[in-house]
Amino acid sequence: MTSIQLWKSREWQFALISGVLIVFAWVLETSAFMISAAIIYLLAYAIGGFYKAKEGIVDFFKERKLNVEILMIIAAIGAAIIGYWAEGALLIFIFAMSGALETYTMNKSEKELSALMDLQPQEATVLEGDREMIVPAKQLRIGDRILVKPGERIPTDGVVVHGSSTVDESALSGESIPLLKQMDDEVFAGTVNGNGSLQIYVTKRMEETLFQKIIDLVQSTKAEKPPSHQFIERFESGYVKTVFIVTALMLFLPHYILGWSWTETWYRAMVLLVVASPCALIASIMPATLSAVSNGARQGILFKGGVHLEKLAQIRAVAFDKTGTLTNGEPEVTDVLVREGESKKEIFHAVASIENQSTHPLSHAMIRYAHTLEITDFSRPEAMKEIDGFGIEATLHGTTWRIGKRDFVSDNMATFFPDEVEQFQQDGKTIVYVANDTGPVAVIALEDTIREEAKHLIKQLNKNGIHTVMLTGDHQRTAQSIAKQAGMKEYVANCLPEDKVAELKKLKEKYGSVAMVGDGINDAPALATATTGIAMGAGTDVAMETADIVLMKDELSSITHAFRLSKRMNRIVRQNIIFSIAVIVLLIGANFTQELSLPLGVIGHEGSTILVILNGLRLLRD
Repeated sequence: MTSIQLWKSREWQFALISGVLIVFAWVLETSAFMISAAIIYLLAYAIGGFYKAKEGIVDFFKERKLNVEILMIIAAIGAAIIGYWAEGALLIFIFAMSGALETYTMNKSEKELSALMDLQPQEATVLEGDREMIVPAKQLRIGDRILVKPGERIPTDGVVVHGSSTVDESALSGESIPLLKQMDDEVFAGTVNGNGSLQIYVTKRMEETLFQKIIDLVQSTKAEKPPSHQFIERFESGYVKTVFIVTALMLFLPHYILGWSWTETWYRAMVLLVVASPCALIASIMPATLSAVSNGARQGILFKGGVHLEKLAQIRAVAFDKTGTLTNGEPEVTDVLVREGESKKEIFHAVASIENQSTHPLSHAMIRYAHTLEITDFSRPEAMKEIDGFGIEATLHGTTWRIGKRDFVSDNMATFFPDEVEQFQQDGKTIVYVANDTGPVAVIALEDTIREEAKHLIKQLNKNGIHTVMLTGDHQRTAQSIAKQAGMKEYVANCLPEDKVAELKKLKEKYGSVAMVGDGINDAPALATATTGIAMGAGTDVAMETADIVLMKDELSSITHAFRLSKRMNRIVRQNIIFSIAVIVLLIGANFTQELSLPLGVIGHEGSTILVILNGLRLLRD
């Protein structure tokens, strides 16, 4: 809600009309037109108090419990009964203004999340042969081929089958730099196409897209309340009843015990109704929670409810999956050793030319490495035979090449760079041997390389006293190597999904609150077992569905921000609670010493409510 929308708000307009009527009634009252003034005051009561009275009465009959709105209504009526028309009307006016401001600030905290709704494309261009048909986006089916023109939003998740263009994914990931999308690249609903046309094969229905899942999370976030807020709501009902009982006693006890006049006794009882109301206490949590969740969404961190954000600050141990989480998830060539006198570039040209015809996962790593050597023009083998589990035998320019396991490639490989190969094996690297008609020519070492941000994250967590452990299905050497590079002291290798669950349970027994970070289907059981499950944005749908937090940017550094955000939120909530209680105690004390007027009590009470909301809105800032 913008400032213009605030002025257009009916609730705000009613409050302002009430204020104008109060001024008019006060002028009449000072001119001795008492009956006219009373009528205008009543009109100010009715208009200014309409929304809050309606809210309080509806909630009272629906929930069958007293609330702060009822307290304010009774206080205003009580002030009028004893002749304090102006004070009662002022109470209604400030309370109405406070309510309008609360609505505005709450809407402001939800703005970052709810704005996503407006990004949902409503139409799509479907290609049927040479024809282009405009259809509602919700009617798209898996297998449809759609056209997205420059500047248009992509209507659903899919894969590029023709064309190339940069795509702005900031609405989903928070990443401001557009990404180049080409053949076979995945694209997502709600993102903005750049300057090229794309033809996309639809892979998900509209209600199954990542964008729609985010919208669903937005709606669940608004509905789901953290434990602290649930406690405050339970506390509210009993507290309001207590205020009513104490106020009832104040209607006559001070007259007999302290010698106050009846008017003063009633007046102080009405002031007590106002200043003892827990408005600020109730507003201490949800605005701060929504602001923090909004901040996270802007940074590409999706919290599936404030409860998970609140819990994150209590985490004492974090378990990480290896592949795709701590590492990049794809093998990379790290070392190439060639026979003395041979050209590394020439040898690798032959290797890459052969691997270019293979579909093995290691082949892609070979091609990527060839590009770093500026090898782009590959030759085509005259003959090629791929033997599963062993390697490739191919003929290139009349020379026979073998690429694969040591015993398959050559009988003389055992004496080829033996010390270096032993070191590669100790580091957990995958080794590929290369030989041709002249004998062994090269050894290639590959490894799923660790993410650079992983080292920094582990260092930060350890520095903050949070225990870290890696759970991986890989063998001992690989696990040991990655754990050492990441700076982890503890790791568990050869983990099946059920083993990860067992390890999570052990960690929970030892540390209490434990987080799990993963990306694969095999991580889903562990993500569900952890106190807080964190899924990588590039992971599987199952992992993202199971997790409590999703890192849309697929960056581990987002975890540091999430922890910091959780601690900030909990700190601000504590500040709000302490401040609101202190204000209530101070105002009650001032009322009993007969030094607090009703208008000042209203200003102190409603002012504290606005302050705790604004304090919570600080979490919108990065």
